[in-house]
Amino acid sequence: MNEYKAQVPRGSTKYRIAIVVSEFNSMITEKLLQGALEALQQAEIEDIDVYWVPGAYEIPVTCARVLEAKKADGIVTLGAVIRGETPHFDYVASAAATGISKVSLEYKKPIAFGVLTTDTIEQALNRSGLKYGNKGKEAALSLLETLSLYHSAGI
Repeated sequence: MNEYKAQVPRGSTKYRIAIVVSEFNSMITEKLLQGALEALQQAEIEDIDVYWVPGAYEIPVTCARVLEAKKADGIVTLGAVIRGETPHFDYVASAAATGISKVSLEYKKPIAFGVLTTDTIEQALNRSGLKYGNKGKEAALSLLETLSLYHSAGI
């Protein structure tokens, strides 16, 4: 039996990482981006491209274009969709999640989901570094662990 475990690589691996981040709710997404960049820098990842898109709805197609152009081994997606008074939240959150998943499966490349879907701005702020850690950092670590698993397992 062979067993493979994901772990954060340090230094010797040359991954090319893209971060696709939403400008909408930038006071939150900028904090998520800081967390993601911190995690990647701690893992000594140097080849990082950041793509700013207008909103979470535009994240999936941008991921597809980045992967189609062979610009990344994996992608971290960052956004903040906050529930409002209309059903717009449901459409945007669903489209972002479904679209990101489809792109990941189509290109067979890992895409870490760091798009917050919260009921309030306070919840989003808490998840971008105030109270419950930084979900951007967690998404970047998840991506690195997944890439490491693929590498060590030869898949």
